[in-house]
Amino acid sequence: MIAVIPAAGSGTKLRPHSYTQPKALIPLAGKTVLSIIVDQLKAAGISEFVFIVGYLGEKIQDYVREHYPELKSHFVHQADRQGVGHAVKLTKDIVNRQPVFVVLGDTICEYNVKEVAESPCSMIGVKKVDDPRDFGVAEIDENGIITHVVEKPQIPKSNMALVGIYKIQETDLLFQCLENNIRKGLRSHGEYSLTDALQCMVNLGVTFKSFKVENWFDCGRKETLLESNATLLKKFAPVTQPADYENTVIIPPVSIGKGCRIKNSIIGPHVTIGEQTVLEYSIVKDSIIGSYSHLYDIVLNESIIGNDTSLRGESRTLNIGDNTSIDLG
Repeated sequence: MIAVIPAAGSGTKLRPHSYTQPKALIPLAGKTVLSIIVDQLKAAGISEFVFIVGYLGEKIQDYVREHYPELKSHFVHQADRQGVGHAVKLTKDIVNRQPVFVVLGDTICEYNVKEVAESPCSMIGVKKVDDPRDFGVAEIDENGIITHVVEKPQIPKSNMALVGIYKIQETDLLFQCLENNIRKGLRSHGEYSLTDALQCMVNLGVTFKSFKVENWFDCGRKETLLESNATLLKKFAPVTQPADYENTVIIPPVSIGKGCRIKNSIIGPHVTIGEQTVLEYSIVKDSIIGSYSHLYDIVLNESIIGNDTSLRGESRTLNIGDNTSIDLG
């Protein structure tokens, strides 16, 4: 089996951070969105990956090569972003009829990955949501078999949203449907949708079994990213933190990267700090701080601070990209 991770999106809802950092590499609970996905799939025994990259794709390539040298990794460039269906179609020659495990590059869920990977039939991850109009939607029968899928319907017939996880056995039919839809120009909301290809497969008689994910972490917007960070810190952060920060109080859960210098500060709860960052005379909670940043005399709450950022003064809520210098004094 081979894993395909579409990660070519530009992450417009996470700007300014996504101007200089791919959405998949945004720090989260001491890891990155991408590393959480890859680690889940690796633990299930998958060792070959296709990463579909586009915007800032070289950063994803560098990250994977540095952190996962043991993987058999392929990189496919989606120069013209025309949707997830178009992206997956580009992997046809690499997949080469193998069963494929597709996980969208901004999708973090808790579920039994090994059970899904070893299932003899194709499977699609779903989660009940209050308003499914912004998602792909699945209609499911009493046996858990998916009877119909549609992308972002205005009048949904189900509240079971597609979370962005697909295990597909019949890859020949998958690529046949993708190629037919693209050749015919069949788009949904201006893009070639993977959901439309899946419905084509259903029409051809392929059985898709649904599986429900326990948790679905939204990493697409600032507010939900911070909520996901807080939840995942409880899962990934160490129980105790190093005590060698001068005159500093650490309130768990907190994740602090390597080489950080912190003094005269209060950190936590729910804070992720990247590597080689300096914090002095600061109070930070419910926030994500990038690597190689310097914060001095600052109060932060529910904030995301990018890499290589310098902050002085006082504030309450900020959303600041990389390579920024601000004096709020």
